[in-house]
Amino acid sequence: MNATGRARHGLFVLAILAGSFLLFLVQPMVARMALPRLGGAPAVWNSAMLVYQALLLGGYAYAHWLGRLGVRAQAAVHLCVLALASLWLPIGLIGIEPPANGEPTLWVPWLLCASIGPLFFAIAAQAPLLQRWYSVASGGRDPYALYAASNIGSFGGLIAYPLLVEPEMALKAQSWLWTAGYALVFVLVAACATLLPRTPLRAPAVRPASPAPTRGRVAHWILLALVPSGLMLATTTFLTTDIVAVPMLWVLPLGLYLLSFSVAFRENATMADLLARCIPAMLLLFGAAMISGRHEFAYLNAVIGLILLFAVSVALHSCMYALRPAPDRLTGFYLAMAVGGVIGGAFSALVAPILFDWTYEYPLLILAAGALGSQRYLFPFAARVWEGSRRRYATRVTILAALVAGVAYLGIANPGGILGEMHEQIAFAAAAALGLLAIGARAAFLVSLAGALYIFGGYRAIETSFTGERTRSYFGVYTVSEDASEHRLAHGTTLHGVQLTGARSRMPTTYYVPGSGIGQAMMALSSLYGPHARVGVVGLGTGTLSCYAQPGQHWRFFEIDPAVVGIARDSGRFTFLRQCLPSPEIALGDARLRLAELQPASLDLLALDAFSSDSVPMHLMTREAFQTYARALTPKGLLLVHISNRFLALAPVVAAAAEQGGWHAARLVYSPTEAERADEATISDWIALSRDPAVLAQLTAGNTGWTPLIAKPGFRGWSDDYASVVPVIRAFNPSLKGY
Repeated sequence: MNATGRARHGLFVLAILAGSFLLFLVQPMVARMALPRLGGAPAVWNSAMLVYQALLLGGYAYAHWLGRLGVRAQAAVHLCVLALASLWLPIGLIGIEPPANGEPTLWVPWLLCASIGPLFFAIAAQAPLLQRWYSVASGGRDPYALYAASNIGSFGGLIAYPLLVEPEMALKAQSWLWTAGYALVFVLVAACATLLPRTPLRAPAVRPASPAPTRGRVAHWILLALVPSGLMLATTTFLTTDIVAVPMLWVLPLGLYLLSFSVAFRENATMADLLARCIPAMLLLFGAAMISGRHEFAYLNAVIGLILLFAVSVALHSCMYALRPAPDRLTGFYLAMAVGGVIGGAFSALVAPILFDWTYEYPLLILAAGALGSQRYLFPFAARVWEGSRRRYATRVTILAALVAGVAYLGIANPGGILGEMHEQIAFAAAAALGLLAIGARAAFLVSLAGALYIFGGYRAIETSFTGERTRSYFGVYTVSEDASEHRLAHGTTLHGVQLTGARSRMPTTYYVPGSGIGQAMMALSSLYGPHARVGVVGLGTGTLSCYAQPGQHWRFFEIDPAVVGIARDSGRFTFLRQCLPSPEIALGDARLRLAELQPASLDLLALDAFSSDSVPMHLMTREAFQTYARALTPKGLLLVHISNRFLALAPVVAAAAEQGGWHAARLVYSPTEAERADEATISDWIALSRDPAVLAQLTAGNTGWTPLIAKPGFRGWSDDYASVVPVIRAFNPSLKGY
């Protein structure tokens, strides 16, 4: 490639990279803009996801449709589309409030489409459209390698937003940054258009010379795109639900998924052979380890899951690349890829939480990867075992299935203790060995893979599903476990409540024991506000706090997840509400929106307990949110904020909000005694705030452990215009020690 060719190549790479960067920057940016206004209910974000996917698919379909025109006409049309979309700059939500009783599934798509639809649509078409232009401008050079630039740009936007843009810039500044990026993309696209052949604008499109793909080939493309897309979201859900709940962990699966295109979309015969031999083995060994349900090595399992996702994505995307059409059919290929990505994403994010009570989509997609990926015999002698007539092959697959079923029975039932204490591990090793011998014989391999997944965790998941101990919603998987002394509720790997049995069933446990910050506040309710105190609690959990309720008091809970209400009130597994507050008032929906609907001074005490270790609803911790709480509380009201968190130091966030809102604040980190720990008390971290210093003084007087809340010097408080978890992640910031 000469200097002119390199310059042309570089210009197209830069234009594609910049467009993809903007595309992945806009989604989290608009989500941050919308959160305070729309709340965090599943209907809102499911609708938003569908809008993004529909716009992306629409952009790819538009790029494919433009193929009917000559390339000069394509350039003219696309530049006009970009110019028209620029009328929606600077990017942001239109200034219309949602109707009080608006249906999110209708209102949210309308709001997002009206706010960013044209911009997202125009940018989404960049990658396939410019690759086609490059092929024409370069005299027929293969444009598929440019897709690597698209995904590197997407990866850059993905990483840049949470690590660089969000921590350093308010939303208004982010909007202008994106606007400047859009202007740059327009200039780059216009520059690329000048390199196209000088044909008349009305010149007809050059008809594709290569044969059109068959319907079977298009369906194969869709399936190869569907599985990695679905597996990426399934891995994210599985890691954060069943392995380890770490903030921003979602960035890693999506980043690896995007980078897999850059590895896969290139000619490399050695890599293709290696993938065909190694990926099936990884599916056998790593896939089963992931669903084993063992948390002794949570971080190791997380690493295994990420490696497996990357390997599967590279393998299936390499298959797609090997089956790619000629450049004159390029946009149809990318349209099929987009359709597969949308279906895979919708299956894992929208359909699976409704169909399944556990992350069953993960093993199903592992099996699908085994069915679709290329395979070559791992051992030379295996070919002699499996090759031959169809009847011979079917017979041997049947024999293998019987062997795997027998191994599964011995490993799970372990009759007479024949396999000892390591019966599951021994059975899994046997099934995996059979699977390794079957690599290259697809049906036989799938039988072994299914057996390995079932033996090493799958059967336990199925058993739990039949017991009814598990519930799933768009917020995660809830599991109830019980024994003679207690009932426990876990949200993934995070404990959300414990109720003791028998005479101690009304006793508050975990973070809510009488010595904790919230416990002391509840015990002081009558002395602070009299016998008719009005209490609000954000986050129902198992309903533990209801056992502080006294006759004459008025309590209301704010809960976003209907599944939690079902567990606490209707399932019969937990009886805090039934015993202590038989007719609770529960407001379903986003707490900030529901609190804003209350009359001013409706509450005397408000407890904010809506945070888990991996997820902080940032819109509940902003300056404007605390203004909402102040409005809902009386001037002498008390706000209790629960900030116990393994990974995030939230005290500086609350301290900044308190300073900006005129609150007085004290903090109590409560360490229970050994006797209390025996009754399921845990360490808790609560902050009490009031705009009346006398109320705070009355609460803390005589109660040891309360200390004034100390602001962190130089910390930038959260607002609806600025918020970032990066400055409060303990692992990233040694200066947070003590906070």
